[in-house]
Amino acid sequence: MGYIHCCGALHKTKTFRLAPQENFLLCELDYLSKCPVCGHTVVQLTRINKNDDISVVRRINKKAREFFEKLKSKILYEIKPINYNLKNVGRFYLNYNEFGVKKRCYSNLRTLKIGLHENKYLKINP
Repeated sequence: MGYIHCCGALHKTKTFRLAPQENFLLCELDYLSKCPVCGHTVVQLTRINKNDDISVVRRINKKAREFFEKLKSKILYEIKPINYNLKNVGRFYLNYNEFGVKKRCYSNLRTLKIGLHENKYLKINP
């Protein structure tokens, strides 16, 4: 998912990878169907050539819709953002008391050693 700068802010867009044109290594097309502030349709084509020079073509409103229709046949795929949802993280904290002070354990419960006393005869790991 790309961003286009319009009306003083960055807005999320749909990003498409295009088939590389002659003398270009990478071509990407960002499409903003409607700016939430001004309502414009914005299309931005970003290309990188063999010398690592970047060229940007930007169109607005009617010209943008015509430009997008013209380049639709060259679209290879849409770039989808990766979803980084942390599903295996719990929100449970263990409250415990150590020497009269209430504490909260944020670490793994297996590594927490509450109530153990130093004893040279105690075998923890047999």
